[in-house]
Amino acid sequence: MTSHNFVTTEWLAAHLGEPGLGLIDASWHLPPTGRNGAAEFRERHIPGAVFFDIDLIADTSSGLPHMLPDPVAFSAAMSKLGLGDGMHFIAYDAHGLFAAARVWWMLRAFGVSDVRILEGGLPKWVSEGRPVEEGAPVRQPRPFTPRFDHGVVASLADVRQALASGASQVVDARPAERFAGTAPEPRPGLKSGHMPGALNLPFVEIVERGKLKSGEALAQTLTAHGIDLARPVITTCGSGVSAAILALAVEEAGGRVAGLYDGSWAEWGGRADCPVATGPAKGAA
Repeated sequence: MTSHNFVTTEWLAAHLGEPGLGLIDASWHLPPTGRNGAAEFRERHIPGAVFFDIDLIADTSSGLPHMLPDPVAFSAAMSKLGLGDGMHFIAYDAHGLFAAARVWWMLRAFGVSDVRILEGGLPKWVSEGRPVEEGAPVRQPRPFTPRFDHGVVASLADVRQALASGASQVVDARPAERFAGTAPEPRPGLKSGHMPGALNLPFVEIVERGKLKSGEALAQTLTAHGIDLARPVITTCGSGVSAAILALAVEEAGGRVAGLYDGSWAEWGGRADCPVATGPAKGAA
């Protein structure tokens, strides 16, 4: 294992097929790409994996994209996938590092500490000539006991309080152009710009070749964008996916995550009572 949050392809190959392993394909694609994670899973996935659909394992009544479901719904979904208590979970995705971080965060939110991400994801696994299988496997249900951790999730009220008090840094993982308000949001009806007082670290600047930057390079990137690792961080993005990559990066760099804003810009940018600023972030180098 390379860290508390990652496993290598070598590690997974050596443990593939073990009864206590919960292998999760978390592949998800932005709507404009036209790609379908579930369809691609049926064509090719790591042997023993199950497909975790973040759009379906969600609070579909919220009106916001892939919001965290309630504990009962999450427990039922996990059980149906054959993912239960006492297992150690490994998540991966088709990008290398994208939605696997969201599933890592979701499991952490429901009290799972034994969850890691496959470093390099499916692209690295395939490039090394390792085995894949097709189809949509059905697993025997297993009981999953959710233990919801409120500290992992930041609400709209939490973000407002953090911005007003400065107790936590609010860091947005969206592209710089969307943060500045010079590029439109991909979701219709949302204002352009950012939360006044937020910092901006586009997630593409912390991911290299499908893997998270490591060590000094990661810390330098965070610092260059005005992030003080001695102070807690609330992460946000467009809809809560790349915010999870940012949360992972902060934790890997030794910082403390005070929560992921699940509603993210899909909520803030769609509300008349949430102020919006434009231009680059203040405080970044």
